[in-house]
Formats: sequence, C-alpha cells, structure tokens
Amino acid sequence: MRHILSVILLLSLITFGRASGQSYGLGFYSHEVVQDQRTGLDLSPGKTLCFEKGFEIEFDLSFLPGRSDYFGYIARFVGSNNQNIDFIYDKKLEEKQHFKIIIGDRFSNIAFNISKDVLFRNWNKVKFSFDFERKTLRVSSGTYTASTRIDVKRKDCFKVLFGTNEYLGFKTNDVPPMKIRNIGIYEQGTKKYLWPLDEFQGSEATEKINGQSASVLNPLWIKKLHYDWQLVGAGYMEGQLSIAFDKKEEILFIVGPDSLVRYRVKAERLDTVKYTSGRQNLMRGNQSLYDNEKGKLINFYYDQRKVSLFDTVKRSWSKNFAVTEVTYFWHLNKFYLPEDTSLYIFGGYGHFVYKNQIERYHFPTDSWQKIKVSGDTLVPRYLAALGSSGHGAYLLGGYGSSTGQQMLNPRNLYDLLYFDAGKNTIRKIYDLKITGEDFVFANSLVVNEKEKTYYGLVFPKHKYKSNIQLVEGSLDKPEFKRLGSQIPYLFHDISSFADLYYCPESKRFLAVTLFTDDKGRTNYSIYSLYSAPIAHLVAEMPAKSFGYLYIAALALLLIGIVVLLYRRLKPAAVILPPGDVRVPGQTEPAVADLPAVHRNSVFLFGDMQVFDRSGTEITKQFTPLIRELFLVILLYTIRWERGISSDKLKELLWMDKSVESARNNRSVNIAKLKSILEKVDDCEISMETGYWRINFKDKAAYVDYQEYFNIVNSKKEISRDRIGKLVRIIKRGSFLSTTAYEWMDPFKSEISNEIIDAYLHFARSVQIQEDPELLIEVANYVFYFDSVNEEAMTVKCKALVHLGKHSQSRNTYENFCKEYKLLYGDDFTKRFSDVLGSNLNDI
Repeated sequence: MRHILSVILLLSLITFGRASGQSYGLGFYSHEVVQDQRTGLDLSPGKTLCFEKGFEIEFDLSFLPGRSDYFGYIARFVGSNNQNIDFIYDKKLEEKQHFKIIIGDRFSNIAFNISKDVLFRNWNKVKFSFDFERKTLRVSSGTYTASTRIDVKRKDCFKVLFGTNEYLGFKTNDVPPMKIRNIGIYEQGTKKYLWPLDEFQGSEATEKINGQSASVLNPLWIKKLHYDWQLVGAGYMEGQLSIAFDKKEEILFIVGPDSLVRYRVKAERLDTVKYTSGRQNLMRGNQSLYDNEKGKLINFYYDQRKVSLFDTVKRSWSKNFAVTEVTYFWHLNKFYLPEDTSLYIFGGYGHFVYKNQIERYHFPTDSWQKIKVSGDTLVPRYLAALGSSGHGAYLLGGYGSSTGQQMLNPRNLYDLLYFDAGKNTIRKIYDLKITGEDFVFANSLVVNEKEKTYYGLVFPKHKYKSNIQLVEGSLDKPEFKRLGSQIPYLFHDISSFADLYYCPESKRFLAVTLFTDDKGRTNYSIYSLYSAPIAHLVAEMPAKSFGYLYIAALALLLIGIVVLLYRRLKPAAVILPPGDVRVPGQTEPAVADLPAVHRNSVFLFGDMQVFDRSGTEITKQFTPLIRELFLVILLYTIRWERGISSDKLKELLWMDKSVESARNNRSVNIAKLKSILEKVDDCEISMETGYWRINFKDKAAYVDYQEYFNIVNSKKEISRDRIGKLVRIIKRGSFLSTTAYEWMDPFKSEISNEIIDAYLHFARSVQIQEDPELLIEVANYVFYFDSVNEEAMTVKCKALVHLGKHSQSRNTYENFCKEYKLLYGDDFTKRFSDVLGSNLNDI
C-alpha cells in the first residue's frame, strides 16, 4: 500500500507540474560520456509508425553549450525498404552548412546552418515533410526550405529514432549534445502524435494524443536539471579550504594547504594539482578569487594584509602566510576590479565585533588602503552577499548591528546597497520586506545588469542542520522569489562557508559548500543547476480541480489494490541468485551480470546503494558512522579476504577513544549494523580468527565490487565478454563517487589503476584491424579514469585512421595535447605522425 500511495503522489506531481517555457525537453548525453551512457529516443518501441500518403514531423532543437564535440546523429528515419534518412550535424570548421541530410550512403542536396548564437540560446523548429505520392522529402528550418527525392510508397512505415540507437543494422552512438522537445507528427494536416518531452524523470516519454509512449535510453530530462541541484563533486582535504572560479574557462578551484582541486564544468571532471612550493599555511578565514582578466588565481588572508598568486606553470604560490590566531574577519566579502587592478574587501566578523570597513589592495604597488566612503550608511555586518558590476559592486543583506557590537541588538539585514569604486560612495537602493523565517546569504551574488536581476543563496543562520535555497531578485524593486530544490548545509560560523557562481557558456549555476569537522578536515560539495531555474514543480490549482485529482487518485488506488492482490495470488517466479554461478567442470566462478531485479544487492560503484530481500532500498538506514563501519569491513573482506582486526577498526574509526570506549562503540554499532543487514538474505557479520568479516552465504547477494574483483583478478585473459561485464559495472560511476574517507584512498587509487590496466591489457590483445570500433570504445573507457593516458590516445588515433576518420583522429590527438598542457603545464612532445608510427600499413 505504501508503494501504491507513493506512485499516486509521484503521478500527481508529474501531472500537475509546471515549468517556465524554456525549462523542459530531453537533453542528450553525448561524447562527454562513454558510448553506453549516451541518450537515445525511440518514438515507437517494438514497432514502426505507418501512414497512408505521407506525414510531417516537427520538433524544437537546441544545443547544450560548453561541450567539446558536436558531431552526431540528431534523427534517423528508417523506412520499410530499410533505407536510412539521417539528419546529422557535421562539426567541421571548413563547412558552412553544418546540418545535413544523408539518404542511404550519400549526401543529399539538403544542407543548412543555424548560427551558434541562435542554436545555443534559442529553440529552433525543424520540420520534415514526407510526401509518399510525389516521393519527396522537404526539410525546413527558419527561412530555409529544400526538397529531395526519396524511395517511398503509399502506406509506408517508418522507424523514427533520435540520438543513439541499436535498431537492426542502423546502430549508432555518435550523438551531438543537444536537447529537443515538442515532437509533433501530422498526417494529412491533422496532428496524430505529440510528445512534449516535459517529463521530470523516468525512461518513457508520454504521447498526449494516442498514448503512444516513446522509450528513452539514458534520459537527461531538462526540467529536472532546472529544478534539482545535482551533486557533481564531493570530497575532503586536510586543513582549511577556500574557493575561486574562472568564469571564462568555467573551472572551479578548491584551494587547500597542499594542493588544489579543479572541477572543469565543461568536461564534468575533478582533478588535483599538487604544489611544488610546499605547504601553504591557510588560516581559518582565508579566501580566494580569480582574476579573469589576467588569468590569475589569488589567495589572501586579510588579517595579515597579505596576497599570494598561484603560478599555474610552476604550480607554486608567490607567498606563504604566518601561522596566527583565529581571524577577525569571518565571512568577509570581496571583489576584484580590473580597471584599477585592485582587490576590495568588505566587512566581516570576529571577536564579538561586526565590521563595516572597506579596504583596497592595489596589485601593482602591493599596497593596502582604507577607503573613506560617503553617501548612505553601511551597517557593520557579515554573512552578506556581494556581486561586482560596472565600476563597483552590489552588497545585499547579512547579519550585524548598527554599533558593530554583537551584544547590542544584532539582527538580520535585508538592504541592497551599491558601492561605486570610482566615487567611493555607498547608495542604498531598498530594503527587502521579509515574512516568515529570517535568512542570511552565501558569499556571492550573480548580477545580471542587463536584466536588472541578481541570484543568491540564502539559509537560516540559527540552524545547524540547515538548507540552502537559490533566490532571484530585482536590482530595482524590493522583491525576490525562491528557485530550485534545497541543498543540505551544515552551518556553524567558524566551520562553514558557501558560495555561488554562474557559468555563462554552459548556462549553469554552481553552488559550493565547505564544512570543517572536529578533526580539521574540510569537506567540500559541488552542486550544479541549469539556467533558467524553475520556481516550483507543483502548480497551484483552482479548488474545483482537486475533485478531479481525488477521483484520479482513487482510480489509481483501486487499480493498485487489484494488481497487488493478483501478485499475491499468482505463484511466485523462481529468481536465481545473482551472485557467482558455477558451471560443471569449471574451476573458477563465472562473473555474474548485474541483477535484473535489485534484491539482496549492494552497489558501490557510483552512489552506495543497498537493497533488501524485497528489492526495497535501505541505504538511508545507514547513519554516517554505520555506513563507514559497513564499508570498511566489506572492503577489507573482499580485498584482503580475511577481513579487518579490532585494532585496525579502532585506528580508523575511534582513534581518539580509549580502548574501553572504542570497544563499547564498536559493540553498539556492530549490533546496529547487524540489525540492518538482517533484511538481506544470508548476510552475516562474523569474527573469524580475530578478524571482522561480512559474509554472504551461498552467494545469495550481489555485490558489484566482488564481481569487479573477480574480473580484474581472474587468471584468465580479459575477454570481450569480461570487458563488457566490467563496463556494465562501472557505468554506474566511479567507485563510491560521493564518499570520501582517508582510509579509502588506496582502494580508489588501486581500482582506478586496475581498471585502466584491464582495458589496456585487452586493447593490446586485439589487432586494430580486427575491431577498430571496439578499441575506440576501450580507449574512451580509459579516458574516463585517466584523461592523459598516452597508450589509450595512441590506440584511438590509430583505430580512427584505420576507419578512414583522419580528422577525428587528429582532433583526438589535439584534445589530448590540450588536456596534457592543462594538467602538467608542459607541452606533449610527440608529434601526431610519431603517435601513428611510420608503418601505417600496420594500422
């Protein structure tokens, strides 16, 4: 019953959801992911669409910005005579007409272009008109219209596919990073089918006229991306961290004491750069920013009036900081003004005093100057938001007091101010009128002067377990609205920090949260949300509409009860255990496929997920400590076979506890873990010969890490079958991608190396002429874990040349060189001809 009610609630949310006009459609995963994860749309799964005299199909098309490769199949029409009509995008720079129609194995006369400004910013309607009697196809887009001859007949049938597909002999996985919506099919002037593609989740697209649902492979629902913040990166580093953003290249920097982490938005990848200059003394309250004009990463500690610049080539900082006491300037605001090459500092809080001073650091002279301002009053504050614009910056809200003293009537502030750096004046624009719960702001505002709007992040400062919410406001009027879903945020003045950035090319917001724990480790989380954000998923309805909703819900409930009773009375199907399967005469276990039904399953690749015997996910029952305890015992059991000792558990989880206290903690949490794992068939925690183990009797449960371990440690050669099974395991994502413990780093590093070795070992066993397409896939899998693997690049370039795709081979080499330069700061020394080798006949 609980599941049925959940379905009803979900259906009501989807049915009555609404979004802004630009914020729905189907996005397509493209070359940024491996082939198995790309998006495809089949309008008639399992059959074809048939028409009497012809049909017209139209849809809205746009491209997702910020991707590296745009080549691919937008749509493919396959007729009854097995002739393909392909709508492709050719990215070649020398081509003036990038959109082309291919009929069979030849280019037709239909070719046109859509300017990049329009293609990436707007929806563009494309229309195909199939005339069976005249045997013609007419294509129109904007002002362009052209026709060509096609081989069709009356009552012909077509398979209509978008993006990747596996249909008969027409399989393709070259997909441009696009988005489509509002697919309509007309027959003799009457609309016969309509797929708005306005879903929020799921692998089906609802057809609104005849109920002809389309199937979607690896969907990227645009509506979800405009409402739900997606966690795109997480981890921790020892010590204090700060954040900066390069908006031109769209790279987020997380600056740590020993290294910095870079999140590349366009590639959607994290990497780490170790310092050659040694450890930076980053005090609590240090902050960073990026000079987009000169391409400089800057870190400063205001208490010492010291600024340090990072050399990306040498990977070193220009200055270090002295070790001092806690800052006097928590949560200050800052901005860089290119026209006078200066850094401006606002406010902050420390030692029971709120600040309102403004100070300027001039880079050419390495000097600091206090700014005397005139105009309206700047009330002392911290936890305000600041966004640069024009010759100055907007400052919004915060928490402070008129006197600056924490003991004298501190309060939330909601005034919007503008600081003019040329005139050194403060101008108050308005006060927000707030009803309900008070809030403060994350550090930055994203200002859009053209639209006279701003975006910021707000949260209540009086809660430890808090949530961050995006807001959009006006620069002229005291009004704002909340947008998108909430982000979990642990807030404590001296331990937390949050910031907001905008990617102008990728059209995405980035929210970053930092939290420093009691052990001095700072956890970071990076979230992404596409613009324009959606305010609500559920629209308000007139009172009379609720009657229809109740009737629909009641009907669904009755249907659900009938289905439930039918399933209980129906004999149960036999489900074979999803673990190791042994074949007579076989000495080692075969590698099991991923279970079709998630029962008695543990997934560690991607997000950790645990499913009980009924297929219900029980992951949320694991508290953070029990989750870590479960993982450490399970990983040590599989990797080292014998398990983990009590002493090692104390060292990893209860180092700060006495022997007795650690024993008590272990006993209590082992008992809690056993209670959770009782829901999984034949799963037990035991202590054998002094080591804690998690055992699955009779291999009743599926553990993806165990299956992975069987593959990479097999004494047999890595076959095509095993490579396929390895791909199916890791396509969920990297190993425990959102989980970071220091003891886990060797496991993650080892797994990454093992996967790369397995792929490359397989690639060496296959001659390029035997299966070049498969070797290209294998090389792409390697790049998923190591973007600058020279051997994978060589294999891919040679395979592409063998297929006659010389320009793609050259692009692969050039992209590799660029990535190599960004990562190492040095040029890749081998020439393209050296990579291919002198004996091209071997290719």
